[in-house]
Amino acid sequence: MATSADILGIMIFAVVLILVAAVMFFAQRYKRCPPDQIMVIYGRTERTADGRPKPSKTMHGGAALVWPLIQDFAYISLKPMTINIDLRGALSLQNIRINVPSTFTIGVSTEPSIMANAAERLLGFRVDDIEEMAKEIIFGQLRLTVATLTIEQINQDRDSFLELIQKNVGQEMRKVGLYLINVNIADITDESDYIESIGKKAASTAVEQARIDVADAQRDGAIGQAKADRAREIEVAQNTAEAEKGRKAAEADQRVYVEQQEAMAVAGENSAQAEIARANADLAEAEASAKQRADVATAQAEAEIQKAVYEEEEQKLRASEIAQATVQKQQIEIQAEAEAERQRRVARGEADAILAKYEAEAEGIQKVLESKATGYSSLVASASGDPKAAATLLMVEKIEAMVTAQTEAIRNLKIDKITVWDSGNNADGNSATSNFVSSLVQSLPPIHDVAKMSGVELPDYLGSMTDDSDES
Repeated sequence: MATSADILGIMIFAVVLILVAAVMFFAQRYKRCPPDQIMVIYGRTERTADGRPKPSKTMHGGAALVWPLIQDFAYISLKPMTINIDLRGALSLQNIRINVPSTFTIGVSTEPSIMANAAERLLGFRVDDIEEMAKEIIFGQLRLTVATLTIEQINQDRDSFLELIQKNVGQEMRKVGLYLINVNIADITDESDYIESIGKKAASTAVEQARIDVADAQRDGAIGQAKADRAREIEVAQNTAEAEKGRKAAEADQRVYVEQQEAMAVAGENSAQAEIARANADLAEAEASAKQRADVATAQAEAEIQKAVYEEEEQKLRASEIAQATVQKQQIEIQAEAEAERQRRVARGEADAILAKYEAEAEGIQKVLESKATGYSSLVASASGDPKAAATLLMVEKIEAMVTAQTEAIRNLKIDKITVWDSGNNADGNSATSNFVSSLVQSLPPIHDVAKMSGVELPDYLGSMTDDSDES
């Protein structure tokens, strides 16, 4: 019999086995989600706030226990997908078709609500299937976005265009669990070269503005240089005048002092006073002369300043006129190019119409000739392969028309008066009158003669011609 120790050992062994089995079970069913994937647990999951069971449970990162039999799991990749969209002929707001080549980078979103959409609509899809579905969504929304904007808005305000694309395309992407990571728009073109014309106009305007700016800078530099030169000349003139004035004053003072000394030594106080008066007069004269030269220098400096101002205004006016003339020239050239292109297209259309007309006429003539050739071949075949007999049959059909033409030739012939001197019967028994009528009738070419002139010999049942020599 088993002892209590054996029973205890068996119980401990059983507990250990149960613990090991539980650990292995939980280790196998405890699933971890890598950072580049979304784990979708489906089957019996949590319930919503209104008591309905959730179709799936999505998680990004972390781990969860997946219960056997009642639950299962799958992964959705978060790796970005790059889709090249070559949109051709999209109609803008101005009814101008443009080409918008672009590259879209998309991926599965990690937002909880959008992850749920991805689990419902993308689980089990291959990457190619997801890219194809996203491409259809992008094409549709990109066309709708282009249709709401003008060419200028698309080409010039590229940031607003990209924001509108991200808004429209991203909104539709979120419905299937995707989100828009990045959009790159390449050079936008159009079939009518409207964008290229806008670029040429902008470039021309920029070049003209640059020329105007250069002219303004050169003008400002010249004016500043002229003002600096004038200021320097005025300062030099003023300094020269002041120096000359001081020198004259010193010389005058020196002369006055010498003269005073001489006057005091020679003639006394009265003579010295007279000399002082003369010295004062000389000083006044020197001061007046120095002031006059200073005034002249000041006037010359002011004249130079006025001249510089005049030249500045003249350069401004000249630069403005040159800019206006250049802009008018550009406008005339653009209009001339547009008119020339219109005339070339009109001429090309007229030439195509004339060519189509001549081709149609040539085709009609060719068909008529082919029909005649077929008819002539059938006629020769019906005449047992004898071309001469076939020509005779054609000539017989034209006899009636030829006779009608002969009768019409003399039908309207007006004979005012015929005088015949008839002296009786001639030697042959005919009168002159009968001979005249007979010769008039014989003047018409017989049918056989007309046929012979055409190279055709009529058959005998139409009669025959006899020569006068045979009759005689």
